Order: sequence, then C-alpha cells, then structure tokens
Amino acid sequence: MIHRATSSLAICIFLLLGLHPVALHAEEAAATEKRLASTAKLLSSDAMEGRGIGTKGLEKSAEFIARSLADLGLKTKLFDGSPRQKFEVTTKSELGPKSQNHLTFVGPPKKEGGPPTKIKLKLNQDFNPLAVGGSGKFDLPVVLVGYGITAKKEKYDDYAGIDVQGKAVVIIRHEPQQGNAHSVFNGTKTSSYAPFRRKISNAYEHGAAAIIFCTSEFETKRLQASIRRRWQVAVDSLAEGNTKFKLIKKPTMMQKEEHFKAISRFAEDVRRYGKQLKKEADPVLGFERAGPGESGRSFPVMHCTRSALNQMLTASNGKSLKQVEKAIDEGPTPKSRVLKNWRIVGETLVKSKKADVYHSVAVLEGEGPKADETVVIGAHYDHLGRGGASSAAHGSTEIHNGADDNASGTTALLEVAWQLAKRQKKLPRRIVFIAFTGEERGLLGSSHYVRKPLFPLDKTVAMLNMDMVGRLKDNKLVVHGTGTAKGFKKLIDTMAKRGGFKITHNPGGNGPSDHASFYGKKIPVLHFFTGSHKDYHRPSDDFDKLNIKGIRRIASLVADAAVKIAESDARPEYVAVKSKVKRRGGSRPYFGSRPDFTVGAKGYAISGVSTDSPAERAGLKGGDVIVQFGKSKVGNLEDFDSALLKFKAGDKVPVTVLRKGKRVTLQVVLDPPR
Repeated sequence: MIHRATSSLAICIFLLLGLHPVALHAEEAAATEKRLASTAKLLSSDAMEGRGIGTKGLEKSAEFIARSLADLGLKTKLFDGSPRQKFEVTTKSELGPKSQNHLTFVGPPKKEGGPPTKIKLKLNQDFNPLAVGGSGKFDLPVVLVGYGITAKKEKYDDYAGIDVQGKAVVIIRHEPQQGNAHSVFNGTKTSSYAPFRRKISNAYEHGAAAIIFCTSEFETKRLQASIRRRWQVAVDSLAEGNTKFKLIKKPTMMQKEEHFKAISRFAEDVRRYGKQLKKEADPVLGFERAGPGESGRSFPVMHCTRSALNQMLTASNGKSLKQVEKAIDEGPTPKSRVLKNWRIVGETLVKSKKADVYHSVAVLEGEGPKADETVVIGAHYDHLGRGGASSAAHGSTEIHNGADDNASGTTALLEVAWQLAKRQKKLPRRIVFIAFTGEERGLLGSSHYVRKPLFPLDKTVAMLNMDMVGRLKDNKLVVHGTGTAKGFKKLIDTMAKRGGFKITHNPGGNGPSDHASFYGKKIPVLHFFTGSHKDYHRPSDDFDKLNIKGIRRIASLVADAAVKIAESDARPEYVAVKSKVKRRGGSRPYFGSRPDFTVGAKGYAISGVSTDSPAERAGLKGGDVIVQFGKSKVGNLEDFDSALLKFKAGDKVPVTVLRKGKRVTLQVVLDPPR
C-alpha cells in the first residue's frame, strides 16, 4: 500500500508545482523501462547460462521470477508453501559402462563338431549403441532387410515376405539408387524414407527386437571424396608454403616465425583430414549421431562398421554388403534374407539423466460472484542453454542467451503482474501468472500444467501468452488466437488503436508456444508475438537488440486486455477455429491430433484433437494413448508418423488407444493433406 500513497503524493506535488501530467507520464514510463531493462538484462545474461534445462542458470532464473512475484504481494504459497510447480524432464542420455555395452556375432562352427564361430566386436571401434535405442540383454537371430524401407507408392518393401518378429534386423542407411537422378526415391535428393527415425519406426512396427545400422557404400565414398578434397588443399598449401619460403634468400626472424606457424597449421590440417579419411573409409557412428534418447522404446539400436558386418554376411551366404547394395540398385529390388544359423548376443545400457524443473506461479485473487473463474497469463522462461539440436547455429556451444526468446516475454509477464497487483480495486475474476519452463522441449511445461492445473480448467476462461515480444518494429504486433473467442478480435483492435499498434491477426489457437496447450483444452487464447528474426535460436539473440520501450507498451496492452476479460459480464465464448496445418511430406493424409510430450507411456499420447478432424470425428480424446495404427504397432510419435504415411486420404483405419487403462479401437477415415 505504501507505493500507492507515494504515487498519490507525487501527483499532488506535480499539480501544485504546475507541471503538466505529460511530464509525469514520461517519468513513469522511464521508470518502468528502467525496471524492464534490469529484468531482461539479468535473465539474458551469461550468468543464467542460456536458461537451459538442467543448468544452474535455469534454477537461478526460477528463483528470481518467484521472488519477484512474491515481492508484489501476490499469493505464492501454492505448492507445499512454494510458488514452484515441479515436474521431471530428461536432460541427457549417456552410454553406460563398457562392461554393459558389448556385441558378439555368433555363427555355426567352422568345422563340423567344432565350437560356434564368435566374432567379438570392439566398442567405439567396430560398433556403438545409439542413444535412440533402449537397454537390455539380447540373444537374437538375424535378418538382413536391405535399407529397411516400406514404400507403397514406390512399390518397394524390404520387409515383404520375410518375418522379422522377435529378430535383429540389419539395415543399410539412406536408400537404394543414391546418386541416380531417375531413382524412384526422390532422385538424387534424400527421400523421406532415409532418416533414422523412419527406419527405426518401420522396424518396430514389423516386430523387430533390435536394429544394427551400417553406412552405405555410396555415402562412405561421398564423405571420403569431400574430406579428400579438403585434405588435398592442406597438402597443396603445405607444399606451396615451403616453396615460397625457400625463395627468400635471407629470411628475417619474423618471416621464419610466420612460416613456422603457417606450416604447422597446414601440417595439422593434413594430419586431421588424413585421420578423417581413414575413419570415413568404414565409419562407426557416435552415440548421439541418430539423435538424443528418450524414444520410448526398449529395444537396442546399434551402428556397426561394414567390415564387421561383412564377416557375418559373407560367412552366411558369400555375399558382401557391396554386392547386396548393387543387386538392390538394379531394380530397385529388395534382397532381404535370413542369415541362417547366425545370432547376435550382447547387451546395451543407455542411461537417461533426469532433472526437476519448475514453473513459477502466483495468484491475484478476484472478488465477487465470478471470483472462482480464472484468467491465466503466461510466458516461458527456459531457453537452449549452449545450443543443442534446436539451435539454428549448428554445432555452436556458445551460450544462447535468448533475450527475445523468451527473456522478453518473461519480463513482460512480470510487468503485467506489477500493473495488476498495484490496482486498488480487485478484479471480478482470479488472475494466475505462470512463468513456464520446458517450452523449448515441446511445450512440456504448459502441457504439464493443463494436466495438473492449480485451478479447474472448466473454470479457466482465457489464457494470454507472451513469447518473443522484444523486437517491436514499426508498431507491428502479431496476435494469435483472435478468433478463439467471440469478441477477441474487436477487443484487440480497440486496445491496439489506443496503444498505436498495427495488428496482424491470426485467428487460430494452435502454434508453437504455450497457449496451444490451453487451446487444446478448449480454452480461448491470445498469443502476443513481435515476429521472428535472424537471431532466432542463435547465440546472437542478446539484450542489446531488445526494444525495451516496445516491451513496456506490449505489457500495458496485455494488462489492459486481461482487465477487460476479467471484468466482462460473461466469460469469453470458445470458438473452434479451423486452421491450415502444414504437414511434413506432401502426400501425408491428415489425422488431426496434438501430441502430449509429458506422458511417459509406451505409445503416442495425445493432448487433444483438432476441430473437425478425422481424429475428432472418430471419437479420439485428449488423454488417449495410441498403441496401434492399422496393423502397425505404435511406440511413440515417430512410429505413428511412419504408420500414417502408409495410408492415403479416404482410407478407413482401425486405431487402438489406451483410455483409462482399457484398450479401445476406433475407426478413423483419413482426410487429404492440409
């Protein structure tokens, strides 16, 4: 209450001195911008380590946000006396000890009555388990399934006529006829059948119990040619440098030092690229080369050298991988076969590291008959840490400070909380402020909240979200969700006119930020966004590029919109918006589900279904876990995507889901791609 009295006293003093109210407004704006700049600078500083999952910087950010909300006098003792709602995420997958990661090829005796043939592979030299696989001991028969592709359109199926149920499959990477412009597999470009995830899902659907990948000869030669060119440049530079230096009759000490540095650099290049040439002649991929862990499957996935596999293949029927690839390319025609009397015996251990992460939540209670209804205002505060798979600066390990994404939205959230908390009159409806985490991992945090809400979702009337609001330019502001409730567009247009904004309306409520989790529960949403830029998901997204004045203006608009919604006589009326959805792969039929990444069940868990989609019409619901699609088993989202691609628009597909522990089969008629 002290700050309100101080504010009133200041107004009186200004009036007595004859100062114009504009001067007071300018002073308040300057004070607000100073506060915003301080917050945004702190959250996007190197000390916060890019607010990556599992970093101390993320924890520091959570503590700062929680403390800031508590200092406003908001209710924060919400979760065992704390403002922090906890949930668990996987931070990293790593390979277990060598003793629990071993592989042996076991075959028939070389001589009748002799011991079985055993080819023991060396870890990180002949083979590597991959992070996308699971853990466990195995003793399995082996089937070579070529490229591991099932492609109806191309009339090619490596699994046709061969049983791989409960067996290990050997799969060649990429696809047949690589480099052939006339190939049915997208010519010289990589087709959609080539990625690891697609091949793993296809093997899983066919009942395979383990996978051994190897690199194709074409890819090996391509990599070698690229490295050899770079190696040759280093060799030529080394020779040229020596020749030029010999022409200097009396080189100075400085010239000698410069020559030595240059020659050392070229020699190191020759050594490094020469080593890579040898390695790429028969590569074994690294642990995370096929992607991070947490696939949801328990079967082992490994990568082997060609030379190691050839020992087993040639012993089985005298044909090497090169000969098999050549025979397949002539069609292309599958050449899958059982490796009779051969087994793989071994064990893999892939360990996942997990960490507790937290939302910071605060409540401003309402007053009156509508006080049990809630308006949620949110922004995510996590970012990418030092990069990783989501970084647009591939391979960079610099701190990704995420000033715009989303220190800007978090800063705006705290400002909205400040503005609403200082109001003298209570609002008719409750306001819940949430600083989400896990957004960069696939809306993990907001998905968790809507599954375990602080207040009932049927009493949550709207959700306002701010993500990347720090680069306002030419007063252009994008607002998503303006069609998700009757009157939202008019409300935003009115607010925008008052605030001097030029609004781009996006009526739909889906999208890659936390508001989508709420819209999936049929809650009207508004999402504020100033647009993407070249620094998106790069280390260059820094504080000095933020428009602090713009953040202040957007925060004021959001606060005003929240007040209008909280004060409205009737709660906003939800509207289902049909939005165009871009799908990977132009021939993919439309299904219409939204994944729930927070559910650890084996299968594809969904948080909801899109309006007027095949999934909705068939009766699928949020909370269902899809375990079978047609004849294909489904262990996760990738398996579902792979299975979906086997069908076309108009096909009627039986879909089996787990619903409250019971298996339910529904009939889904697929739509054309959208």
